[in-house]
Amino acid sequence: MSKIPGDLRYAKSHEWARAEPDGTVTVGITDYAQNSLGDITYVQLPKVGSTVVAGATFGVVESVKAASDLYAPVGGTVVAVNTLLDQTPETVNKDPFAAGWMIRLKGSSLPATDGLMDAAGYEALTR
Repeated sequence: MSKIPGDLRYAKSHEWARAEPDGTVTVGITDYAQNSLGDITYVQLPKVGSTVVAGATFGVVESVKAASDLYAPVGGTVVAVNTLLDQTPETVNKDPFAAGWMIRLKGSSLPATDGLMDAAGYEALTR
């Protein structure tokens, strides 16, 4: 059974979003997604300063099984990228909700009506 933290919002495409105290939003992929992908070997992320659009592709994750696009659960300007993933992409497998975060966005918000699910909704999707 995948871990599904209750303080995050989830996209149907298996990305998560967390509102941070400084007003930014951190984005990554879920435990379910990393488990489905298998051993992650490469993560391609946008550059700081890039603009991402909610629902659009913001990067790619490659695993021993497949390559998969990453979709932004919310839009905004990239203010931070997890450069740890350049050297150790397997961090996403080990800790997808903390050390394996991918990007941080500014100018985003997490309204409940944004089409994102709460933990219960995401759990129902992944059953």
